Order: sequence, then C-alpha cells, then structure tokens
Amino acid sequence: MSSALRRLQLISHKFNTRAFHIHHCSSMSFKLPSGASIPIPGFGTGTKWYKPGDPSIDRKVVDAVVSALKVGYRHVDGAEIYGTEGEIGVALKESGVPREEVFVTGKIFPHIKDPRKALENTLKLMQLDYLDLYLIHAPFVTQEKNGISLEKAWSTLEELKKEGKVKDIGVSNFAIKDIEKLKTTATEKIAVNQIEFNPYLQNQTPGIVDYCLKEGIILEAYTPLVSLSPSAKGGPVDPVVDQLAKKYSVESSQIILKWVLQKGIIPITTSAKPERQKSNLDLESFELSADEIAAIDEAGSKKHHRAYWTDEYN
Repeated sequence: MSSALRRLQLISHKFNTRAFHIHHCSSMSFKLPSGASIPIPGFGTGTKWYKPGDPSIDRKVVDAVVSALKVGYRHVDGAEIYGTEGEIGVALKESGVPREEVFVTGKIFPHIKDPRKALENTLKLMQLDYLDLYLIHAPFVTQEKNGISLEKAWSTLEELKKEGKVKDIGVSNFAIKDIEKLKTTATEKIAVNQIEFNPYLQNQTPGIVDYCLKEGIILEAYTPLVSLSPSAKGGPVDPVVDQLAKKYSVESSQIILKWVLQKGIIPITTSAKPERQKSNLDLESFELSADEIAAIDEAGSKKHHRAYWTDEYN
C-alpha cells in the first residue's frame, strides 16, 4: 500500500474530512478583467475530436456539445487547431441556449501571423459576433518562423479586445519566461493561462502554477483526467482516488476534477456520454479536505505523464 493511501486511511478515521478543505467551490471566484466570471467546468472540443484541416462537420462533436449545453455546461472551449470551430457554431444554434448565457473560448496558433483575420474566420465558423475569451495557444512564435513576433501578436489581441470582438484575452501553454516577456510590452492584463495539468503533471513548466496564482492570472487545466486514461491508468493515484470516490459516492473523474478546482484551477473536460457529462458537472456536492488533496498531490508526484508539447518541454 502506498504511503499516500495509508495516510489517507488514517485521516479518514481521525477526522470528519468535510470540515477540512483548501477552497469552498461555492465561494471561489474566477473573475476576468472585463468583470465576467468563467463558468466551471469548461467543456472541451479538442483531444479525441481533433481534426485539423478537415472542414467537414462531425455530427458526433455537434451532438456532444449540444448535450453538454442541455445538461448545464455554460463554458465551451475551442481552438482553430482543433478543427471543430464549425461544430461549436452548429451546436450553439441547435442547443437553443441564448448566446449571452454561454462563455466561449477560442485559441489562435496556426494562423498567428494575422490574428485579426484568424479571429474573423473563427467567428464565422462559430457563427458568433464576439468571443468571451481569446488565447494565444502556444508561446512558440517568432518573427522568423511565423512572420510575427509574440509581442506583436499580443498587441493585436489587445486591439481586438478594445474593439469588442473579444471580451478578454490570455495565453495557453506559457511558461514563466514567456509571460514575463509579454509583460514588458503588454498594456492589457494576461487574464488566463490554460495549461496541461493533472495529478501526474502538477506543473507544466517549472513553478508556473504558483506564479500564475500569485500574479492573479487565472489558470485553466486541460487533460485533467489523464490519470484515468488507458495511457496512464494503473498508476499510484488510482487507489487514492478510488477510495475517495467510494467515500463520497461519486465517480473517480469527479474526485480529480474537484482536486483541480480546489487547487484554484478551472478544469476543462469532455465526454460524449450525457451521464458522464452530468456527473462531471456536479462538483458542488462534496468537498475534499486539505489532507485528501495532499494525498493526491503526493501520489501524483510519483509518476510523470505529459501528453502534449513533449518535444518542447520534456
């Protein structure tokens, strides 16, 4: 038995763990510079549905997003590189949910050379007049390689924000040095940094989580449930999460999403199954104690698993 699991069992006997926690989700605020708040959790449209360069509409993606909106998700996360912006547009129309009730994120990377034109294309595909959040998808942008500097790309996003075409702007997959580089010329706050984050990758890059929390940059986590995937299943986190799921009578995915949220990070997750969508949306019915969170931290630190940007960061 792992030390994390033994520790968790001792804690469970000794304390009423509902009384000990890092954050109460009901009081947690993820407010953006615009004054808007980000709905929790986000529903992602990448990963298994990734189809860059394919303009056809995948009904499976449309149906999944429509289902997510109908069960209560109000935050849809997209990106031009996913190839699913058209599906988001169709789903938003078919869902019947008013536009002002849905928080929509877009990300730019393949067409970073011309952010204004890239946004116009994204808005056209999504059938929208504006985005709630627009992110630079990765920091690997140079004048030599992309025909634009990272600083110039960001200044264009600032212009788009001033014009009302996007409400807030941010980044994704940025390390501390990348954010510091932008801050030297930025006139608008970097509102969000969306990073790969899960029990087996608790810092996508050194110190990034504590840095963003300290700087007031909202963190979003993609692939938060990777420890449950076939590529990582069977690791040291499993017995800890399984015991907590049994204790709180919830799914293992809910335990991990709650762990992410109580660490002050917004989870972005996805599923085509309505029942899983519903359970992953229910993160208010239980609280993890600080010791339970620490047990997941400890177990996760014993294994490393990075799914994306492996060449750049490993």
